[in-house]
Amino acid sequence: MTPTLSELTHAFARIGLLSFGGPAAQIALMHRVVLDEKRWLSEADYLRALSFCMLLPGPEAMQLATWIGWRLHGVKGGLIAGGLFVLPGAAIVLVLSLIYAAIGDVPLVAALFTGVQAAVIAIVMEALVRVSNRALKSREAYLIAVAAFAALFLFKLPFPLVILTAAVWGFLRTSATAHDPTAPTPPAALARSMSAAAVWLAIWLVPLGALILLLPGRLAEIGIFFSKLAILTFGGAYAVLAWMAQEVVDDKGWLTLPQMMDGLGLAETTPGPLILVNEFVGFMAANQAGGWSYGLFGAFIAVWMTFIPSFLFIFAGAPFIDRLTHMPRISGALAAITAAVVGVIANLSLWFALNVLFASVPDLTLGPLHLLLPDPASLRPLPTAIALGATVALLWWRWSLFRVLAISVLASALSALA
Repeated sequence: MTPTLSELTHAFARIGLLSFGGPAAQIALMHRVVLDEKRWLSEADYLRALSFCMLLPGPEAMQLATWIGWRLHGVKGGLIAGGLFVLPGAAIVLVLSLIYAAIGDVPLVAALFTGVQAAVIAIVMEALVRVSNRALKSREAYLIAVAAFAALFLFKLPFPLVILTAAVWGFLRTSATAHDPTAPTPPAALARSMSAAAVWLAIWLVPLGALILLLPGRLAEIGIFFSKLAILTFGGAYAVLAWMAQEVVDDKGWLTLPQMMDGLGLAETTPGPLILVNEFVGFMAANQAGGWSYGLFGAFIAVWMTFIPSFLFIFAGAPFIDRLTHMPRISGALAAITAAVVGVIANLSLWFALNVLFASVPDLTLGPLHLLLPDPASLRPLPTAIALGATVALLWWRWSLFRVLAISVLASALSALA
């Protein structure tokens, strides 16, 4: 049954407001609404589209929502479904960013966010366990994960290089002789795909070019940075957070590390994809350069450059879903990337933990090795206790994310008041 445009809008407005809990929960929510309740699609079509979205860089849940809308009502449906999946969370993150920038220096507020930062360590640990269980099914996958962790944490190799190397390895290690049962893509569909690619490339890159030419400076830098990030976000937001944090904190100086972790905590508690943390980063980076009004432009640019490429990938690539999901070497590359993402998230977990739990974390360089050696005397007892408690609550007691964050914030606030 094909819904009306009004029915599609109503369904995805509901999904957008309820899409808490990360991509797994969001994909399950869409399955329940679109397949179980509405019966708008078949299970086979849904799973093929999900596999396709996992091949792409960017937020797979948002891309899946866009594909569902496209399948049911063309480009207009894709824009409605994908837009409504993102916009409620984007609006909330923007409001929270404005509040954070206004009151973030108040001591009690700083204490509250100490609890958020400690809880984020547990949240990333939970993501590591979840992705490991899904991705590490063979000895080779474990070796890829360990190699990715070592490349990032010990040798400080660039994140894009690690992901590209894993993809090439998986592609070359997989046989290309498997039978492909799919029919060739019709010429008309190919023409529509090329047209969509041209239009959405222009929608993405023309504003970026205008920024670079007309507004050189912080806003152009934000546009360039998040455009680059949009094509490297394989494996979900957690996979690029450490690289993004190091870029915006250490290299660019747009945010402090506590601000970066506060933004992640805010994005975790709002509906929509976790990659909406980019909006917080864009706002704070521009706010630092020109105040809150400048920050609004930075937030808008970050959202535009993060999500417009996803519309491009879906509208241009949807006609090729059957063929791509049956190509063994593409699947092999994806499997290797997913294994590498485990190592990437492990690097993120350890990097965050060291910088939150210790006041002093000097970087020791020994030839090609870069070692973070925390000063044991600088261990911070309160964040350590909260992080340990939050980890136990999430991984063993299976508490909800909201409950863990609320109790972590409350513990930090009561300690500050005491």
